[in-house]
Amino acid sequence: MLETIHTTLYFIAAIVLLIGFHEYGHFIVARKLGIKVEKFSIGFGPALFSWRGKDGEVEYVIAAIPLGGYVKMLGENPYEQIAVEEQEVVEKVELSEADKKRAFNLQPVWKRAAVAIAGPGFNVIFAILAYMIVGWMGHEVLPAKIGAITPNSVAEQEGIQAGDRVVSLDAKVIYSWQGFEEALKLNVGSEVMLGIERETQRKDIPVILSQPDKDVFLIDVADKVLGVGLGMDILIESVMPDSPAEAGLLQAGDQVLAVNGYVVKTVHGLIDIVAKNASKPVIFQVERNGSQLQLQIIPRGDEMGRGLIGVRLSAQPWAEPEWQRKGIFEGVVYGFERTWEVTLMTGEMFKRMLSSSISADNLGGPIAIAQMAGNTAEHGLVYFIMFLAFFSVNLAILNLLPIPVLDGGMLMFLAIEQLRGKALSPEVQMRFQMLGMLLIMALMVFAFYNDIMRLFRG
Repeated sequence: MLETIHTTLYFIAAIVLLIGFHEYGHFIVARKLGIKVEKFSIGFGPALFSWRGKDGEVEYVIAAIPLGGYVKMLGENPYEQIAVEEQEVVEKVELSEADKKRAFNLQPVWKRAAVAIAGPGFNVIFAILAYMIVGWMGHEVLPAKIGAITPNSVAEQEGIQAGDRVVSLDAKVIYSWQGFEEALKLNVGSEVMLGIERETQRKDIPVILSQPDKDVFLIDVADKVLGVGLGMDILIESVMPDSPAEAGLLQAGDQVLAVNGYVVKTVHGLIDIVAKNASKPVIFQVERNGSQLQLQIIPRGDEMGRGLIGVRLSAQPWAEPEWQRKGIFEGVVYGFERTWEVTLMTGEMFKRMLSSSISADNLGGPIAIAQMAGNTAEHGLVYFIMFLAFFSVNLAILNLLPIPVLDGGMLMFLAIEQLRGKALSPEVQMRFQMLGMLLIMALMVFAFYNDIMRLFRG
């Protein structure tokens, strides 16, 4: 119960902070450009609190459902037109001459585009500032130190050895294993130059990264393509009641050494073997209290035919974490660099999901976001800030998709207006808005369904 409350509070804090920053971008740019803002709301639904600013013009609202927000500007609704024709439309509003100068729909295209892009822009600014703070505060990272080499792999063929430390990939400096993995994902299918530090010597090794069968965002590229790993002890953290693992006498605290004769180096590697062997006997070689045991477990197939044994796994890397902290100037550079890296990764992920090369089952909804918020907060403030920065970049990219009701949809309408010399009719805009709303609602329902299914799968 306390864990659920903790997760919910951090989720609300994250949503309110990021949505608030996004909407403030629209708000402040509109005000600076002389556009009349009528309402600034954090959340949807009934107002919990509301007040007016000093000028009495803007109504500020904290609403009951903290899953979004909006800025209402005069003339933003396509039906609030000034033209006198079609007066049979009852929603049409006649504005004063003063208000006509400040109505959103009567502003030049560039002003409206600036307001539309300000929301995602402020999310990017938030991410940059957040990553700067992360750099200045410092956090632990796993070094890009190779602990295990897969036999007959590309790494072994190129002479890479256990104990080598990756310090660069092409011109990019590598500070951590996560940075190494991300750089590999963005360079699959090409030749790269790995900078290796071995004892006191530096070596540059050219490596060709072949295109794997699975999408690179669904696998560990370092392991599956290059053939290197951190080297980890894979541990059974807990065993679920009435599960295949319990029936096979697997216990919490067991260290998994091998599965079906294959040495286990990663959590994903173990999961892959189990997933491929639904309803088939799988031999686990484990270490328990200094003794080695062999246990036979028969994975239970889920609705997709993937094998599950009902355990929670944890991994302990062989490499010791290192403390990474930036100076004032280095932190500023890190903020921009890290935001750009995450933007590239997120943009590529969106592109692959839209092209169906990555299954939409990987899409997460409110429950997944809440769990991420709670989990990162448990590890400390700096990790929660990293989550906020990552989520902020995702919000920026999502809002720039050319879907009506999103900022990208507004930019699409404005581009059409610029090309044809006049705006689309209010009726056409409203039809597209309704279509966009239905699409977003369907996407939210699907993401929520994915969240629920993940909870059932454990």
